[in-house]
Amino acid sequence: MFKNAVLKEIGDKYNKTVAQVILRWLMQRNIVSLAKSTHVERMKENFDIFDFELNVDDMEKITTLDTNESLVFNHQTPKTVKMFSKMIEERKR
Repeated sequence: MFKNAVLKEIGDKYNKTVAQVILRWLMQRNIVSLAKSTHVERMKENFDIFDFELNVDDMEKITTLDTNESLVFNHQTPKTVKMFSKMIEERKR
């Protein structure tokens, strides 16, 4: 996601990083985001999204990137469900 050409192009337009574009897109859609970083510079960067606003065209471009597939893993597969079930059971112990 952080190397996506569309997001990079939009970021360049606003002089922002891809991460900042993603956070701003979420904010403009009233979606709470939980950005995580252990790097101070990235933490500062995550807060630096209030000095620009994505226009309607950019918002729509980003929306078209959604493939309804996780970039990490598919939450619907039996393997993933089993993995999470096991994690839940282990935490109960």
